[in-house]
Amino acid sequence: MASTTETASKPKPLPFYAQFTAGAIAGVSELLLLYPLDTVKTRLMLQTKVEVPGAERYNGMVDAFRKIVASEGAGRLYRGLIPPLMLEAPKRAVKFAANDFWGKTYRNATGSEKMTQGLSVLTGCSAGATESIVVVPFELVKIRLQDRAQAHLYKGPMDVVQKIVAKDGLLGLYAGLESTFWRHVLWNGGYFGCIFQVRALMPKAENKGQELRNNFISGMIGGFVGTALNTPADVFKSRVQNTTYAPGQKKPWTLPGIIQIGRQEGFAGLYKGFTPKVLRLAPGGGVLLLVVEVVLDQFRKVLGPPYL
Repeated sequence: MASTTETASKPKPLPFYAQFTAGAIAGVSELLLLYPLDTVKTRLMLQTKVEVPGAERYNGMVDAFRKIVASEGAGRLYRGLIPPLMLEAPKRAVKFAANDFWGKTYRNATGSEKMTQGLSVLTGCSAGATESIVVVPFELVKIRLQDRAQAHLYKGPMDVVQKIVAKDGLLGLYAGLESTFWRHVLWNGGYFGCIFQVRALMPKAENKGQELRNNFISGMIGGFVGTALNTPADVFKSRVQNTTYAPGQKKPWTLPGIIQIGRQEGFAGLYKGFTPKVLRLAPGGGVLLLVVEVVLDQFRKVLGPPYL
């Protein structure tokens, strides 16, 4: 496989549709397993230092889980699932297909036969930039539905879309594009770059089981590193997408916004929601890579030589 493994036999790279399908199946699998953690993460990220009268306050991940279930019901943990579920297949498909595309492009441009650490990071960042363009409207709808303070304003995903478009036009669906760009560039650069390095350090797999184990471990570590890198941008992005701006009001840029959060809420403010986020994306990163490899392996078997 061109984007995630290098083999001595140099099998022919799988076609684009195989990469796309594998990424889609992996993304949906990861989302359905771990989505409640995303809801809790969003609630914590939206919670500022200033208390809002009547608003629920959470003292960490466990407290958030307990209060959401107690006051809103367990089903609320899956509120806003439809937009990311609709998005997850194309989003993860774009992630792995773009990583494969940019990997080939950069190797050809540099004349490198094999992926290097630097190219892995550059490829991951480029894949993240590509992915960010796809995800913005879905992320915007998801955030609005996950926030307790705003959820009652909308009947469902399409109602969110209709009200945003009515107020701000179609471009209103791309609120937070710049911060989403940085969130995905940082996560993908850390994720794919780390996968390359961890694989190089691990003992060489001698059978398929060991190869899948290596993929899961490297994906988990990559997910942790990517999450550590991009959480401040994610905190800022979530707040921007949950804010209604007046016509003509200037929206803040990511770096100044992150600095302002740090000044007002301290370093911990930049990592609000980190625990549920990393508990989702560290094992989620492992699940993603594992499922992608399993699905691609099935494609190789079906297509046969010269893909084996």
